[in-house]
Formats: sequence, structure tokens, C-alpha cells
Amino acid sequence: METQRIEAENKIILNIFGSYDSNLKYIEKIYNVRIVNRDGEIVVTGENSAMAEKLLEVLIHEAKKGNEVDKQMINYFSEELKETEPERVEKISSDMVCMTVAGRAVRPKTMGQMNYVDSIRNKTIVFGIGPAGTGKTYLAMAMAITAFKNHEVSRIILTRPAIEAGENLGFLPGDLQQKVDPYLRPLYDALYEIMGAETFNKNMEKGAIEVAPLAYMRGRTLDNSFIVLDEAQNTTPEQMKMFLTRIGFGSKAVITGDTTQIDLPRGKNSGLLEAVAILKDIDDIGINTLTNRDVVRHPLVQKIIKAYEKFDEKKSKEEVRKTAKSDRLGRSPRRFRR
Repeated sequence: METQRIEAENKIILNIFGSYDSNLKYIEKIYNVRIVNRDGEIVVTGENSAMAEKLLEVLIHEAKKGNEVDKQMINYFSEELKETEPERVEKISSDMVCMTVAGRAVRPKTMGQMNYVDSIRNKTIVFGIGPAGTGKTYLAMAMAITAFKNHEVSRIILTRPAIEAGENLGFLPGDLQQKVDPYLRPLYDALYEIMGAETFNKNMEKGAIEVAPLAYMRGRTLDNSFIVLDEAQNTTPEQMKMFLTRIGFGSKAVITGDTTQIDLPRGKNSGLLEAVAILKDIDDIGINTLTNRDVVRHPLVQKIIKAYEKFDEKKSKEEVRKTAKSDRLGRSPRRFRR
């Protein structure tokens, strides 16, 4: 039976083991090993002790940086280490994007997020596609604020398609801006958290930050700007083309969306899906796909997304099977119903 030994300070070990050794028991269950602390030395025993050792080394690296080790972190790193070397995994949270007004570091937490941030740094236009909770909008906002603070751009423009802002909102009081504000609220919330309400409001008054529905972008050329288009799955192909052709000199654009949550009317194609298919071979455009493995919300969200993915896959297979059966019969199955 294999045994691995890792030296670490007791306060680091306590962080890794968790309250009432809850993290320790979780790691033991994942690898079917036994782990004990012997005066500043973690001893791992079992057939999979080498794999458990790799995970513990990554967790020690995280704990030394002051990060709290929890089951979500353990679950992610244990999965990532199946395909990636520990040195590469350790780089994930070393890359700080910015600090929030409360002093919290904003940094990528998964390999997918790290690649996404790198793509934003190196490309002029970046697509971030993935399910809820993968940090695609929040990280884009953090990168926009960082670029603004570093004087890389002179303004930030945040936009969303407000497909409900037509007749469905006609009964609400106020002008169009007031009607669509509820759909822009998540963007405001991120700005308040990262930049602070006072600084945000000052820059809004000066016109250095603009939060507006996508319809307001028509006819403009956006130079020296960092532009974030959120909820892009709800753009039409015409709207997406209009947006992409607004980008001027010295500008950077990040387009985010979740292709599993398209709210367009039946028969309308998503501009996001079309744009990715058309632009995928252009060098200065980055396309990043985040998955359920990149979800950084409650672990239950990850399980919900996986369950829906399985359901959608099963439904697609059934539809293909029904279509194939109908084609073989040369007629619609409806004719056999009574």
C-alpha cells in the first residue's frame, strides 16, 4: 500500500481539513485513501495516494495565498487534475484581475475562466459562451474596469438586448431608459461591487461609463472603448452584425451569452450562434466556451446544469429517432393516431 508524506504548517492543514474535518473526509471519499496529520506532516495512505497528494499540494498552494478551501474548490481541482498538470492548475488563481471596493481580489477560479481572461487580454473581440454561474459577465466587467483604470480605454460601454422592451413593457411608467433598467440591473450590480457606487456615479455623470440597451448602439462608432455585450444569445443576426460593426480604433469588445437560454420569438435565429459560426477563423477574435465545470456558484447549480444537459441530449436523440422513423415510413406518424 502506497504512502505519501507532505509537510505543511498546522494553520494551513486546518484550512485544508476544514471544520470538523469535513474537507478531509471528502478527499478521502474521492480517492479512497486515509489521510492523517502528524505534527505538521500530512500522511496519505492508499492505492490512489499519489493522486490525492497532487490535489493536496494544489490546496496547500491555495491556502498559502489566503484562500479558503471548500468542497467546491476540492471538487473542481480533483476533476481538473485528471487532465492537467499541477503546475498549470496552480497558476489559475495566481492571476488577479482587480480588487473590489471592499478589498476582495477578483481572479479566475477555473481553467476555463483563466483561458477566458487571457483571451480578453490578447484579442480585440472575445466571445464568452457558457451557462449561468461561470463568471463570464462578471470577469468581463472586471477586465473592463481594469482597462479603464489603467487608461487603456477612455470609457466603458455596457449593453444588453432588451427584447421585452417593446409592447410588453408599454404599461410601465417612465421613458424607454427607465423601462429597460430592470434588464440592465445585473450590470449595475457588478459595477457597484467592483468600482463602488460613488465612483460609478461620478463616471456615469461624466459619460465615461454608459449602460444602455443594444438599440442605442445603432449609428454610432465606438472608439477607445471597452464594450461588453451581455445576454447576446438574445440578439438577432441583424443586431449582432450592427453591434460588431460599431467597434472603432483602440476598442475592445466582449460578447457574453448562454446559448441554452435563448428567449427570442419562435423562428428567430440567435445572432450569437450565427456570429460564432461566421467569425471562428478570424485571428483577432477569441471564442471561449465555458462549461458546467466552470460554475463557481453553489455546487448544486453545477448539478442542475448537468441534469438539464442530459435531458436536452436525450430529447434531441428522441427527435432524431422520430424524424428518421417518419422518413422510413414516407409519411407522418400523426396519420396512425386515433
